[in-house]
Amino acid sequence: MPRTTTAAEGLPRWRFTVAEIDRMTELGIFLEDDRIELIGGEIVPMASKGRHHEILKTALTFFWVPRTPGDLVFSTETTFRLSVDTFLEPDFVFYPKAGGWAGLSADTARLVVEVSDSSLGYDLGRKSVLYAGFGIGELWVIDAVRMTTRIHRDPTPEGYRKTSDHAAGDRLVPEKIPEIAFALSELELH
Repeated sequence: MPRTTTAAEGLPRWRFTVAEIDRMTELGIFLEDDRIELIGGEIVPMASKGRHHEILKTALTFFWVPRTPGDLVFSTETTFRLSVDTFLEPDFVFYPKAGGWAGLSADTARLVVEVSDSSLGYDLGRKSVLYAGFGIGELWVIDAVRMTTRIHRDPTPEGYRKTSDHAAGDRLVPEKIPEIAFALSELELH
């Protein structure tokens, strides 16, 4: 793999690896809570979290923690390493407890959820294509402002074959974890 990428203006840029970003974090160049993702070797700053995002994320956490089946891990804002030069930071990911965090991969992720307010266009666009390209079987993008959800299924390298839009009162049922089904309108938002 070439160690450089080409920027929009045609200038070469250094292509970082996940291991290099991990090392920079160990050295204090990046802080543990810096909001970045690594996409194809390029460091991408993430949008700041808005009020709607945090309120909905908190409500989802309180809802899902007691309902997550015992054989699964419910993880928030974990660094999801998808390749040697790509990691994303989904708001939620469910995966088998047996493999632990080291076993988290595109094949083992049962459900990935992005909660969006200011990042909605990015999450529905480039980020959903990335998840599909890595084979994530089910992605939910929840619009924290409008309280709607787009469910993405059937990934291909170009994007998801199936998407469906859901209103706040619609029941959302993950294909591989039906036990955590709910409607956004059921949540207690504080």
